[in-house]
Amino acid sequence: MKKEQKQEFTLRITRANKTQMIVILYDMVLVYLEDSLEAFEKEEFVTYRWNIERAKDCIDELIQSLHMEYEIAGILKGLYFFYKRELTSAGVQKDKEKVLPVMKMIQELKESFEQIAVQDTSAPIMENAQTVYAGLTYGKSSLNVNLSDQGANRGFCV
Repeated sequence: MKKEQKQEFTLRITRANKTQMIVILYDMVLVYLEDSLEAFEKEEFVTYRWNIERAKDCIDELIQSLHMEYEIAGILKGLYFFYKRELTSAGVQKDKEKVLPVMKMIQELKESFEQIAVQDTSAPIMENAQTVYAGLTYGKSSLNVNLSDQGANRGFCV
């Protein structure tokens, strides 16, 4: 994952509600798996495995986010464990062909959750997050970021 992608995900996370967080986790899994395939093509197998492990970490977060009181949660949990087994096997056996079906299934789930996220009007998970405004303000080709309300009402009040 590139630095710019990390910054984008960080910004999205600070603004996300619970459903949007699931979509972000799916996006992160897909980015890590794409990076693993790129590393595989370059025969950088340490990087290939590292990216697969990061994707599995994101899947662990998806497992932790399940509300088991709902029937669908059990189905999703089974899928997530299947994905982890396939990715573990892909990493150990250096078999990129096992990564592709997982990516396809994750993409389909992501699209479903994107439709749900549109309907979810709940507040963002993070309170007192820093407000960030970005835009082309000082030149034709330079992106400038303005961090407003730095330190104002952030964190705990004692």
